[in-house]
Amino acid sequence: MSDHVSEISDVDFQGEVLECNIPVLVDFWAPWCAPCRSIAPVIDEIAKEYNGRVKVVKMNVDENPQTPSDFQVRGIPNLVLFKGGNMEDQIVGFVAKQDIVNAIEKLL
Repeated sequence: MSDHVSEISDVDFQGEVLECNIPVLVDFWAPWCAPCRSIAPVIDEIAKEYNGRVKVVKMNVDENPQTPSDFQVRGIPNLVLFKGGNMEDQIVGFVAKQDIVNAIEKLL
């Protein structure tokens, strides 16, 4: 995980994501998920490139079951974009970096 990506939990989700004043990309993942590990470097790159404009966080679904359940996260990796406290977009599975960038750009 890079300096630009922080790990969050069910406890701090509200403050870190829903109350954030810039768009937030949440990477729902688990250590045993190979596609999650494959997409992690892409998430780190995006966090660096959008630093200050988009907050990027990761949530381990095994350690934090409540939030994924609240947002119907069924498969991982699952990237969810929030803006103004609302879920705006969701990308499930391993995708190209450009697909994630396109989704972010729609929110900026």
